[in-house]
Amino acid sequence: MTSARSQLHLMQLISPNLPIGAFTYSQGLEYAVERRWVRDFDSFEDWLTGLLQENLTYIDIPVLKRIYEAVQKRDSDSLLKWCQYLLASRESSELRLEEIQRAKAMTKLLRDLKLQFDHEWSEPMQLCQACPYALACVRWSIPIHQAMLGYAWGWLENQVAAGIKLVPLGQTDGQCLQLALSNKIPGEIEKSLNLKDEDLGASAVSMAIASSLHETQYTRLFRS
Repeated sequence: MTSARSQLHLMQLISPNLPIGAFTYSQGLEYAVERRWVRDFDSFEDWLTGLLQENLTYIDIPVLKRIYEAVQKRDSDSLLKWCQYLLASRESSELRLEEIQRAKAMTKLLRDLKLQFDHEWSEPMQLCQACPYALACVRWSIPIHQAMLGYAWGWLENQVAAGIKLVPLGQTDGQCLQLALSNKIPGEIEKSLNLKDEDLGASAVSMAIASSLHETQYTRLFRS
């Protein structure tokens, strides 16, 4: 049973107000909109569903689980391995840079919040956001399943917020999208829980191409 305090701490970790710069990135969506790959509610829902069912289910969520378990066991070698794996799974320099910058921002925030961590964890903490996120979840007694739900929700909320600006969509359409996609998250998490190490891995080709080309896009709202 998750305590009320742990639930509130999780809400803090996934809040869009968390000062880690998540809202400044579109993860290729800005270019996809310019090329009209994403142009309305339905095409945006298809875009997000594909990312959820591939990248989130076969990379982010199962790797987060392994990072969380490594933190619990104080297994520095496993922690570094899975953080390196997650960073290597980002398919463009823009996506890798985003991952590192968000990891550093969250690590700094946790230090400011007086969360202590082992010195040998300094390197993995700088590689991917999932590492400091998992550390905070373990220290604040947030169960792994809740941590996974929160991580997926945070990704979805940031993507929908970007889509509202870019497509553009109305606020109500954004809420409808979040409701539709959030209903799919629990099933994808259950699927990811059963994955073995050799089952991990996915490629979102459209996002990789869009993110790569976003680096030189002439007019941009979002960070590169």
